[in-house]
Amino acid sequence: MSGSPATSRSLGAAAYRTVGLWKIYQTGATEVPALRGIDLELYESEVVVLLGPSGSGKSTFLNILGGLDRPTRGQVFFHDRELTTFDDAALTAYRRRHVGFVFQFYNLIPSLTAWENVVLFTEISTNPLPPEDALALVGLKDRVNHFPAQLSGGEQQRVAVARAVAKRPEVLLCDEPTGALDSQTGVTVLEAIEHVNREMKTTTALITHNAGIAGMADRVVSFADGQVAGIEANETRVAAASLHW
Repeated sequence: MSGSPATSRSLGAAAYRTVGLWKIYQTGATEVPALRGIDLELYESEVVVLLGPSGSGKSTFLNILGGLDRPTRGQVFFHDRELTTFDDAALTAYRRRHVGFVFQFYNLIPSLTAWENVVLFTEISTNPLPPEDALALVGLKDRVNHFPAQLSGGEQQRVAVARAVAKRPEVLLCDEPTGALDSQTGVTVLEAIEHVNREMKTTTALITHNAGIAGMADRVVSFADGQVAGIEANETRVAAASLHW
């Protein structure tokens, strides 16, 4: 998984398109805008890093893409389907069939082995990877029968990545996947995400406040105050194994 060469890729068709996306939270009589009119496209098979400080709107944006939240106004398109018209049942089906999530905290079930934690997700999928294949994809083929307490933090997060990709999602949404890890361990998790993107061609969006991660992306989208502050394309992606911070 490590040592993959740096690559440069042309962008394909849009997997997501957002138009005038706003999210406003109501706190008593006060309105707090988390997103302020986001117009953005994410492309098939790309790795895009969403970069910015806490409170800049990154997680809110990702949650709306993933069908975990709804915008106050604006539109979200997944390919040619408008997610913002979906009812709750349709959003549940969309999440189940198309989206894998990886969060900062692993949320593994401690009484289950790595294999069993992944199996829980494959049981609700129509065409899943065998759990052992998903774990091998993230470099854990020799740890399938270990419980979370027997795994390092980086290994637990890689189980979480395997769990997310076992249902063969078109999209992998990662919210601060290295936020609870030291840099060396974080790199191993990013290598796993990079490997999944390369092998499964997932559209991968990764939230971080750590600018050191930006080099592994096809594009870096900077957020500030609920808006897109800038978009930068990397002519050449840096292999995750070469990252440091």
